[in-house]
Amino acid sequence: MTSTVLPTHHRTVKVRDHEIAYREAGPADAPALLLLHGFPTSSHMFRDLIPRLADSYRLIAPDHLGFGLSAAPSAADFDYTFAELAALTVEFTEALGLDRFALYIQDYGSPIGLRLALAHPERITAIISQNGNAYEEGLGTEAWAPVRALIEERTPETEEPVRAIRSLDGIRWQYETGVPAEYRDLLDPGAWHHDAALMAREGQDDIQLGLIADYGSNFALYPAFQEYFRTSRVPLLAVWGEGDQVFVPAGAEAFRRDLPDAEIHLLPTGHFALETHAPAIAALIGDFLARRVPLRP
Repeated sequence: MTSTVLPTHHRTVKVRDHEIAYREAGPADAPALLLLHGFPTSSHMFRDLIPRLADSYRLIAPDHLGFGLSAAPSAADFDYTFAELAALTVEFTEALGLDRFALYIQDYGSPIGLRLALAHPERITAIISQNGNAYEEGLGTEAWAPVRALIEERTPETEEPVRAIRSLDGIRWQYETGVPAEYRDLLDPGAWHHDAALMAREGQDDIQLGLIADYGSNFALYPAFQEYFRTSRVPLLAVWGEGDQVFVPAGAEAFRRDLPDAEIHLLPTGHFALETHAPAIAALIGDFLARRVPLRP
């Protein structure tokens, strides 16, 4: 007996004359789930999740501008800030005709997606946060020390440690750290090599340093994000790699402070939880959305 696996389509759309690459799967009339990736990856991080949910949902996973296979205009030609990436994401959803959707947010995808939610709360049906932080206590002290130094003052001395984060070794650290030995052989080395190759392209140094230097603007919005949670009562599922040292488990637990009905699951893995736990995460998402959000509009 075989089951049908719906295909994943690889498409592009023009937003402000920039080519935005995205993956899409599932019925066009199904409830939509917008998947927003983090640093330093792309929609590639959702390659194992999308087929597991495509029978019931319309899944759309864009590559942020400057990431993956989307256009990467130079930092001189585009203002790489989280505010601008969020605005582009709003325009991306409008270009695809998405007016109601759930959000899956991870790493950079969290402030981008939550800025979108602040601008258009009526469009958001639910939030799945996979190591997508919105609280100070979710910031790993050691991992964030060089970033905080860069945010405070951008100099050649503060740039250098941050530049190392997107090296092959720095990216591999993000994939492997916090993953228990019994799950290590589930990690695909091709994932960090894929990310590192794209991060090594011309112009990426200025793009990525600029974005990291702008991350402080997200800290400033944490109170607004938290107020949005309290006022909207948006259904929220946190599926969190408990070994993550970038966004630590306290960030997942903090959601309950503003959303008492938030569902929190800490998984025995790291920052890129889908690399080892895609089946479990897909099952949790399917159950959560079926209970908390009507399957059909």
